[in-house]
Amino acid sequence: MRIINRHEVERLLPMAACIDVMADAMAAASGGAVSMPLRLFTPLADDSGSFGLMPGSMLDPPFFGAKVISLLPGNPSKGLPTVQGYVSLFDHDTGRPLALIEGSSVTAIRTAAASGLATRELARQGARSHGIFGTGVQAVTHIDAVGCVRDIREAVVWGRDPDKTRQFAEQQSDRVKFAVRATENPAEAAGCDVVSTVTAASEPVLKGEWLQPGCHLNLVGVHTPQAREVNTRAIERSRVYVDLVESAMNEAGDLLIPIGDGAIDERHILGEIGQVLAGAVPGRTDESDITLYKSLGIVAQDLFAAAHIYAQALDEGAGVEVDLG
Repeated sequence: MRIINRHEVERLLPMAACIDVMADAMAAASGGAVSMPLRLFTPLADDSGSFGLMPGSMLDPPFFGAKVISLLPGNPSKGLPTVQGYVSLFDHDTGRPLALIEGSSVTAIRTAAASGLATRELARQGARSHGIFGTGVQAVTHIDAVGCVRDIREAVVWGRDPDKTRQFAEQQSDRVKFAVRATENPAEAAGCDVVSTVTAASEPVLKGEWLQPGCHLNLVGVHTPQAREVNTRAIERSRVYVDLVESAMNEAGDLLIPIGDGAIDERHILGEIGQVLAGAVPGRTDESDITLYKSLGIVAQDLFAAAHIYAQALDEGAGVEVDLG
């Protein structure tokens, strides 16, 4: 079995390549080529956190496996990530365990890559500005992902802590080829051509009234039925797409809360990104459309990313081999 650490994941799974891998994953998921039950989270015995298991199986490439993670909200105060874990990969024909791949880095890259894919398929070709809500790891990777698929000239970042937001913007400006600046006005970030929300908010931080005609919105940060990053008006104004309808109808508070309030119904979800790729569901129909991708993350994304990493590791001799026999 090959063990692949975070540094190797970041090297073997560059963002541009991962966006193409996500296209394969989403097409396979929507086409029924991946077996994946809803993910399972169980609380720890003292309710200090939870343990998550996301299993799945696919035939092309021929692997099955699972993402296995811990989620401990108290970790940042200890200088540790909230989410830690790995993606396991098994050979489909023999059941032989093939790899353990560090999970936080896979999640950081593939989540943003899925948003990049949605942006590539749904955003206006002339999109030049990117508004970001949040200053964490996903804010960094979303800057990269959206920059891969559109000619972004400026990113505008809003966060709850103005000092932290300014520091984040300065760091990112030094890292990328376009301007990144902080704003204390969330409506300014929401007024960009592409907007990505990557927060841990439980109540809306973005109002639909702020969105400009023709923008594209990626909702990424929350994944429980009770929490949402945007208000109902944002959903009402948008053509809504998801990674998987079944997951959205169980976990997406951004959609479930407006449905529960009677503002929209399930038909407001036009389809899955994989269906857009297949031509089964139309994407943007007009330059003035507001398009919205609600991301929850599905194990197909993890398994396809892991398969890519594993293949690259075999080619380069990367990772550490362990004999379990």
